[in-house]
Amino acid sequence: MTERGSAWSLDERRRRLAEELKHARTRSGLSGRDLGRKIGMSQSKISRIEAGVSVPSMPEVQAWVDAVGAPDDLSELLLALTDAAHGSIQRWRSELSAQGHIQGEIEETERGAARILTFQPSVVPGLLQTADYARRVFESFEEVPYGPDDLAEVIAARLDRQLLLFDDTRTFLFLITEGALRWRPGPPMLLAAQLDRISTLSTLSNLTIGLLPYATQAVVPYSHAFTVYESTDDELDDLVNVEMIHGNLQVRHEPDVDAYRRRWASLSRRAVYGDDARRLLHDLIAEMQAVQ
Repeated sequence: MTERGSAWSLDERRRRLAEELKHARTRSGLSGRDLGRKIGMSQSKISRIEAGVSVPSMPEVQAWVDAVGAPDDLSELLLALTDAAHGSIQRWRSELSAQGHIQGEIEETERGAARILTFQPSVVPGLLQTADYARRVFESFEEVPYGPDDLAEVIAARLDRQLLLFDDTRTFLFLITEGALRWRPGPPMLLAAQLDRISTLSTLSNLTIGLLPYATQAVVPYSHAFTVYESTDDELDDLVNVEMIHGNLQVRHEPDVDAYRRRWASLSRRAVYGDDARRLLHDLIAEMQAVQ
């Protein structure tokens, strides 16, 4: 890709890929239905790809390229754009300097998923945070410090996202390490309130909260935080969001997404759930109360 292309945001890369694929099809004289028959893809999925809603896999783009008879230079561009769209980074500094916060984008991704699997080794997941805990988290963000107005806005946006937890058409699964539960960004009672919030939410029928205690033997090393967004629609892509210091890595390539599912499965087998998880939370709450 060009130097300019390497600096494109995720949305820009997806939009450019969608535009180029549509232009390649229309130049070939094929309708969406005709192309679908050639490559074994439904017309609705072709429409989603050309609208930038769905990101095609590398084999799908290769089949598209072959079917429309794209020249070598266009084929190379399309494959490069596809590769970039399946693993791109949202850098905190550039994203936040442009729009203040990205809670709206995260919520849009959450609304497009029927099942969300979150692993957190270092901090309570955002969907479970209390307002006070969230404030301390955002205040500690060093890449782009929040001003007072931005801080109030981003906290409100994070809390608004939590309304999705009460939508029983969606399933949420959380894996949280004891280290994340013990990370204390403020006074002991702030953390005690946060742990109590997790315990309360764990009773929701569409939530499963698994905790990974220090006392449990580890089978795989804890990795960075990640969230898998799964759709029940076969024509919509699953997505993994990986949290890093400088930004979010978004993974769409199916074999890579499957690698995160396997890691999730390995971790989940060592977690405690239900009453056992709530007992651990209550023990930690008592420990915080004793510090006061």
